[in-house]
Amino acid sequence: MSKHPLYNLPIRVYFQDTDAGGVVYHASYVNFMERARTEWLRERCGYSNAGLMKEFGVVFVVRSLKLEYLKPALLDDLLNVTAQVKETGRSRVLLKQDVLRGEEKLVEAEVHLVCVAVDSFKPVSVPEVLRKQWKD
Repeated sequence: MSKHPLYNLPIRVYFQDTDAGGVVYHASYVNFMERARTEWLRERCGYSNAGLMKEFGVVFVVRSLKLEYLKPALLDDLLNVTAQVKETGRSRVLLKQDVLRGEEKLVEAEVHLVCVAVDSFKPVSVPEVLRKQWKD
C-alpha cells in the first residue's frame, strides 16, 4: 500500500467516449487518466503543466502505459478516475491509476512518466519541490 494520498476525479461518460453500442472505447480510458493526472498535478502538487513548463522548463511525458481492462463502462456512467504515486526516481515517477464505477474497478493501470526538458526532450531531474512531495 502506498503512503501517498489517492487522488480522485469524477468523469461522466459522454457519446464521444463510446462506440456505436454505447460502450466506452478502449482509448477513451487513456484520455480519462490523462485528465486525472493533470488535475492531480494541479490540485495536489500545486502546478499546472503550463506552470511547470514556464517555471522549470520541464514537462512530464508518458514513457510506458500498462492497462488492464476488467469491465466495460457505458454511456452516461459516472466514473471515478484515480491517480497515486507508486514509485519515484531522479527523473521518473510511476503512478497507479484506476477507473471505477462506484466500488467496481473497471480498469487498472500503471503509468511511467519521465520529466524532460521542454527544449530538448531529454530526461532531467524532477523539480525539487515535487520530489519532496513524492519522496518514498
